[in-house]
Amino acid sequence: MNYLGIDLGGTNVAAAVVDETGRILGRASLPTPRGVEAVADRMAESARAAADNAGLPWEQISSIGVGSPGTIQPESGVVKYWSNLEFEDVALSDLLSARLDRPVLLENDANAAALGEYAAGAGKGSSSMVAITLGTGVGGGAVLDGKLYTGFNYAGMEVGHFVIEHGGRLCTCGRRGCFEAYCSATALIRRTRELMEANPHSLLWSMVEGDLDKVDGRIPFDGAGRGDSTALQIIDEYVSYLGCGVTSLVNLFQPEVFCIGGGPSAQGENLIGPVREILQREDYARNQTHRTKLVRALLGNDAGLIGAALLPRFR
Repeated sequence: MNYLGIDLGGTNVAAAVVDETGRILGRASLPTPRGVEAVADRMAESARAAADNAGLPWEQISSIGVGSPGTIQPESGVVKYWSNLEFEDVALSDLLSARLDRPVLLENDANAAALGEYAAGAGKGSSSMVAITLGTGVGGGAVLDGKLYTGFNYAGMEVGHFVIEHGGRLCTCGRRGCFEAYCSATALIRRTRELMEANPHSLLWSMVEGDLDKVDGRIPFDGAGRGDSTALQIIDEYVSYLGCGVTSLVNLFQPEVFCIGGGPSAQGENLIGPVREILQREDYARNQTHRTKLVRALLGNDAGLIGAALLPRFR
């Protein structure tokens, strides 16, 4: 069977045809317009282009799945709210189904990405997996006993917004001390700038040519690799908070696999290794034979596409 997945983003609409193993056969990406009808038209255009690029007639596309940001109602196929495109109560599945003559399944994009990693990436072959993505915020998803966990109201697994420091840094959600406020790529960049300003002689300044706007998530890791004390402080603090959050999630779910994706995860074992040491030390199940395996996510930006495409296998 050939499955088609669409990843709806604020900048681009990506689509891909995948086989039963999650292998991508063809893909397409087009800019995201504004306006509900225009977005639905562009999604249909991307879907048909992906099928063409896979060398498949439309009749051989068996199903369509969509990963969308925002508050989603999967059963009704409705985007309840998404501020980026000003979507409110948009029956996206029906709009797209009318254009493509296929039933369309809808899921939150973070859940779709977790499903992709579970089915074809870091969690392949496991019974359960929790995934987090370190980006602008901290997204996450869980597949438990082969089923996507979303909570009874589809708002579960907002992992960026559980508190790891009571009364701590203000989060965009309005709470203080959220995981996202410490461990998103955005938070890492913000903290790097703060400590650079407090340490004007840090090597990091020369690495960004004196321009704080050039600070990205790689800079503190590169600086730490060169032995800069400010960079080492930043990374030690970041790893400590990330280890705290990961261990808390493992203690809640005890998944077979826990995977970390997003920009900072590109550091590989330079990041995953120290976090794993914290998990090994603080996991409540540390005395048991079977322990959660902590790994880097494998699929990158394709996770959401593959997970959306394979939604029919998990509904």
